[in-house]
Amino acid sequence: MFIKKAYSKDFDFVKYLPIPLVFLGLIVLNYVVIAVLNIDVEQLLREEIAKKGANRVFIEALLPMAVLLGILLLWVKYVQKQRITSLTTAREDVDWKRIWFSFGLWGGITVLLTGIAYVTGPENFEFNFKPIPFAILAVTAILMVPLQTSFEEYLFRGYLMQGIGIATRSRLIPLVVTSVCFGLMHIANPEVGKLGYILLLYYVGTGFFLGIITLMDDGIELALGFHAANNLISALLVTSDWTAFQTDSILKDMSEPSAGFDIFIPLVILYPILLVIFSRKYGWSNWKEKLTGRIQLTQD
Repeated sequence: MFIKKAYSKDFDFVKYLPIPLVFLGLIVLNYVVIAVLNIDVEQLLREEIAKKGANRVFIEALLPMAVLLGILLLWVKYVQKQRITSLTTAREDVDWKRIWFSFGLWGGITVLLTGIAYVTGPENFEFNFKPIPFAILAVTAILMVPLQTSFEEYLFRGYLMQGIGIATRSRLIPLVVTSVCFGLMHIANPEVGKLGYILLLYYVGTGFFLGIITLMDDGIELALGFHAANNLISALLVTSDWTAFQTDSILKDMSEPSAGFDIFIPLVILYPILLVIFSRKYGWSNWKEKLTGRIQLTQD
């Protein structure tokens, strides 16, 4: 069982606290500074892009996450004394086929939906393709985005899911805590400022989806693939002036943003469809026990 992979007789939950407390503390500090100083994040991003260029700003936004991923993995290996494989999966080895299947499935759906949106409403898009900037973006995104998304998955669905699960002997508590924290992590994103806090329901819901597939599949491989596809395809395919990723992508969304039913389509339609596909492909069963059951450890 995935959560139990982090358990040993020397387990100490205190050792789990420094990295998430520092990271979440930085998120809170960033939000407080923006709120207190009344910073217009959208305008700030425009000014930075005008001064440095979209690709440089993109790299600077992702670089801290890449560094944090390295710190987290080193902490797990040398402080927690845990194998990175056991932080990733309950299987003997990381299942790369799962990662690629999830990446391809969600990436394909994202491309398809974007294509439909473009065909049915071309007036909402501007063709933004510039060969050289896009080539630089593609190389940068392929290298950096998986590091950014992997940090978030290893932190929330791996590190905290296992640590909180062992500390509470529960599957449900870490699912709820990590999903809510994952959603709130996005509170300072410019799209939240543009659309309102209702958008946090989408992020929290996405956190629950990723947590569910982690618990049901006994590993974060599917979550790693999904998250990488979501951010990478979005960065390369379509951008706008009010999102966290503003890149030299192929298309630019010129429509006026609104927090309508469309932001909940993934939660009520797409994610359930993915759960059915994953469930049938990997033979998931006993959902109630895997999502809410008590964790039995050796010392119990």
